[in-house]
Amino acid sequence: MTELWFGIVAVMLTMYVIMDGFDLGAGALHLLVARNDGERRQVLAAIGPYWDANEVWLLATGGALFVAFPKVLASGLSGFYFAIFLVLWSLILRGVAIEFRSHVTSRLWRAFWDSAFGVASILLGIFFGCALGNLLRGLPLDPAGWFHLALFTDFSAAMPVGILDWYTVLVGVYALLALVMHGGAYLAWKTDGPVQERSRACTRRVGWLVAALWPVMTLLTVRMNPDMFGQFAGRPLAWVCIAIALGGLAAVFRGLRVGADRAAFLGSAAFLLGLMAATAASVFPVMLRSLDASPSLTALNASNDVDGLKTALRWWLVGIPLVFLYFAIQFRVHAGKAVAAREGEGY
Repeated sequence: MTELWFGIVAVMLTMYVIMDGFDLGAGALHLLVARNDGERRQVLAAIGPYWDANEVWLLATGGALFVAFPKVLASGLSGFYFAIFLVLWSLILRGVAIEFRSHVTSRLWRAFWDSAFGVASILLGIFFGCALGNLLRGLPLDPAGWFHLALFTDFSAAMPVGILDWYTVLVGVYALLALVMHGGAYLAWKTDGPVQERSRACTRRVGWLVAALWPVMTLLTVRMNPDMFGQFAGRPLAWVCIAIALGGLAAVFRGLRVGADRAAFLGSAAFLLGLMAATAASVFPVMLRSLDASPSLTALNASNDVDGLKTALRWWLVGIPLVFLYFAIQFRVHAGKAVAAREGEGY
């Protein structure tokens, strides 16, 4: 049951990365691919039906941690307290920017909120990547399983560590690049005209960067967490997930080359899924890795009792099909190319 809930949490987090990832990437790109108000409204029309629902996956991941691994959630929330507020402020700024930009027809007003939307999207991509970098690098857990991190210390990735160091920042930048590729592929699929052409070009360029930097980031992660790759070698599921990621990356480039934009988007989704799943398979059962002599928090020593996990599973099995049904209906209702709303009718 503990292993099952570890997998459920990994699935929920991966769904957040894939679903909110495309609108975060689109937000980070939109000032490059959209050059005037009409084109920017087209980008917002492409993500408008989805962005707020996509963020619910993050809440659902927190909920899954709460019912299955409450000690992990409590330790993470307290240790990353300031970083979590940075994420919340960025999420709020992003939502406000989307909703407020069309309330006033002033060019200055819209330029300000468009810039805020882009900056918040970029910061969120980096913040989430830095969070993953911290989990892979490890945390200064005390014997009771708690930790406290400064925003940064000396950027050395050695004790005493901070939230930001050379490794976590690089993971954050790589995560942003991967999300930009994902968002660009989505915009290439859901838009047309100049926005589509620019999105294809940006996705192609960023995709080559993602592909080139992947082995570099892998080697750096081996240096930070050699135990993770010792486990990876003996876990067939991790190898299958890496194959999925490789196939997804190949599908991105092939889809862009032949004009199959939906296939390129699905390929980028497969790439993110493969990376996240391979990471989860390699670190299991560790959830918060300790950097010193204190024990790590794992799925085995930080889980809820079996009866609680069984009860939570029953409710999860009721709710998760409804969630997937909702998104299936949503994508069907909004099928086809996004059309920019007319003045006064939306974004």
